[in-house]
Amino acid sequence: MKLLGKNIIGGNTSALGQKTFFGFDPKRGKQLETPFYEATQEEVNLALGLAEHAFPVFRRASAEQVAGFLEAVAVEIDALGDALIEQASIESGLGKDRLTGERARTVSQLRLFAGLVKEGSYLDARIDLPLPDRKPIPRPDLRRMLLPVGPVVVFAASNFPLAFSVAGGDTASALAARNPVVVKAHPAHPATSELVASAIARAVEKCRMPEGTFSLLHATDPAISIALVKHSATKAVGFTGSERAGRAIFDAASQRPDPIPAFVEMGSINPVFVLPGALEKGGDSLPQGFFGSINLGVGQFCTCPGVIVGKGGNALDSFKQKLTALFQEGAPGTMLYSKILEGYENSIDRVVKTPGVHSNRSSKAASPEKTEGTPVLFETDAKTWLANSELATEVFGPSAMVVSCGSDDQLLDIARKLPGTLTATVHGTPDDIAQHRDLIEILETKAGRLLFNGFPTGVEVSPAMHHGGPYPATADPKFTSVGTAAILRFLRPVCYQNFPQESLPLELRDDNPRHIWRMVNGKLTQEPVGQLKEA
Repeated sequence: MKLLGKNIIGGNTSALGQKTFFGFDPKRGKQLETPFYEATQEEVNLALGLAEHAFPVFRRASAEQVAGFLEAVAVEIDALGDALIEQASIESGLGKDRLTGERARTVSQLRLFAGLVKEGSYLDARIDLPLPDRKPIPRPDLRRMLLPVGPVVVFAASNFPLAFSVAGGDTASALAARNPVVVKAHPAHPATSELVASAIARAVEKCRMPEGTFSLLHATDPAISIALVKHSATKAVGFTGSERAGRAIFDAASQRPDPIPAFVEMGSINPVFVLPGALEKGGDSLPQGFFGSINLGVGQFCTCPGVIVGKGGNALDSFKQKLTALFQEGAPGTMLYSKILEGYENSIDRVVKTPGVHSNRSSKAASPEKTEGTPVLFETDAKTWLANSELATEVFGPSAMVVSCGSDDQLLDIARKLPGTLTATVHGTPDDIAQHRDLIEILETKAGRLLFNGFPTGVEVSPAMHHGGPYPATADPKFTSVGTAAILRFLRPVCYQNFPQESLPLELRDDNPRHIWRMVNGKLTQEPVGQLKEA
């Protein structure tokens, strides 16, 4: 497939600027051939202007039309075949098996949202029927549901070039909510982004969605990112990346004359508490499980476990020895791109310089040509960790820190000092959990997902999943970026009072023509209002 290196604005390609950049093959340490044109302010205006004009049409699309469109996007992405996997592997250094699985996740979540759109309960339709004879004041007819917010800007992530990128969860959920989307491609995988964006553009055309339903812009200049956020047509933002970039986007969204929500996912240390029962029974499988989770994808998962906390003693010493041996034999791996490796090495240097912290590195040398990161395991005690707040900062890469505690009180002190995080994990027996209920209660205030005897890497895309957490994990812990609840980020409630039936949305009419679940007078039902009145 021939690459054009241009921005995709509605159904057209665009290259109005003179500045270009190139993709990079991290395994070969080689710049790729295709130049990509950086978007200009004019192209930002064009993309968001089209999105603004598309919104009144797209928001009126039927559930069947929107679901069909999402399913068509999935078909078009699948049709890219091996070329997509090959290109994503070249640009990211990730293995083809991993990327094949990631593509499957990407198309599956598109189809999951298509099913959600058809099912309709996500609209949270509520009807309070009038009480004209109520004293002292009659109750009016009140009907409430969720409606799309308007054009959404999505920033593609670096660590998932498919599932958190151009057609990832942010884009899928925003489109499912009937919002046009403008994606800012990640410069680490511009060719992969072009391929997927072209697939979406074909689906837009085939399904006769309005021009401007989707656009893709390339940029390495942070000023273009901020311009996308500040544009008057933008009504919400989705972002996954570093705390520094996420905070800049959040601040820009908040400081607009008309502030908009920015759903930013940032840093997370994903702590693990290993209780005595788990240490006694863990054997070799527990350290092996941790090593595999920490080094999965060269540690470049947002749910990588970064801190392992346990009570000191022979069992913890044995666990640390086995885990250390695995790290010392662990092979370096290619990281996504040079800036990720640079950030990882800078973080390692920062931690190493902390008094009271000991490091165990892989004994195998990293290749300078392959952008490789070396596995590193740190060890320290609770007193040192509690005294150095920088140790509670994410190190994005294949590393973790084991913290030895002298008492249950120190376990609780560490839990209380944790920053907000996507996940928190507890390994133990049922008796351990019963004896450490206070620990669980603290972790409930710190994390969006609690795991028992598992490993946080690997996020199921399902209705019950919550992938979010208190700051700095995300800017708003009430929302998830994974699973069907992700659609709620891009909707807002509207209440209709005393409207005539023919002027109401289908979902709020008495006859309930879509047969969706609604709350009528405080009770969930799929029945038409007329039948309820008769009952």
